[in-house]
Amino acid sequence: MSQVIDLNCDMGESYGRWTLGDDQAVMPLISSANVACGFHGGDPHVIRQTVERALRHGVAVGAHPSLPDLMGFGRRVMDVTPAELRDYVCYQTGAVREFCRAAGVELQHVKPHGILYTMAERDEAIAQAIGEAARQSGERLILMTLASGKYDAHCRKMGVRVASEGFADRAYEVDGQLVSRKKPYALIIDPARAAAQAVRMAAEGKVRTHDGVDIDLSVQTICCHGDTPGATAIIRAVREGLERAGIQVRPLRDWLP
Repeated sequence: MSQVIDLNCDMGESYGRWTLGDDQAVMPLISSANVACGFHGGDPHVIRQTVERALRHGVAVGAHPSLPDLMGFGRRVMDVTPAELRDYVCYQTGAVREFCRAAGVELQHVKPHGILYTMAERDEAIAQAIGEAARQSGERLILMTLASGKYDAHCRKMGVRVASEGFADRAYEVDGQLVSRKKPYALIIDPARAAAQAVRMAAEGKVRTHDGVDIDLSVQTICCHGDTPGATAIIRAVREGLERAGIQVRPLRDWLP
């Protein structure tokens, strides 16, 4: 399959005096950063610092918009209309883009955060709203979507520039969906196992589900979460595993059509 892959991570999720993740250690290991926009984490100072850190390490910057749920970290379902959601995504994307402009770099992508990512998979109207917001933000802006999912297929039909995403640190169901975080086996915290899953996704276009079934999964970008226990060790193992397998880790902006 792919001899080049993007490695992304959710970054800049600290807020005020509260710190989440080790962005300083993780940033040199990835090729694209999903920067929290203030609705689930991040604040103006953190956004600026994260964008500037990404620029120093040659990491591409993307917006990571969420439902307006700071207390719940964007992981609680909310009843929102498609029109409201378009405005939420536009507003947050614009915040990160402005800090990118100030730093002299282009915004590469947008990736919905948390439950919003799941809602887009389950509800076509939500997927449509996110796709429209991404397209309105710029025709070359890349939208990250769950690989082989309904959300991915719908946004591609809309003509949105899409990067299909796989996850190194999450377990999969046989339908290609991520195992719910409510289940004890949802997270993959063993660095070697996460690295092996990432390499197989990139090299073979396959992933093994939590119950041992191999499914097809074509990906252009692979995510590791910054708040997974032992995240830095996991991301380092994934990066090293990909490189040992002869797979280049490069930002989407450099090679995605």
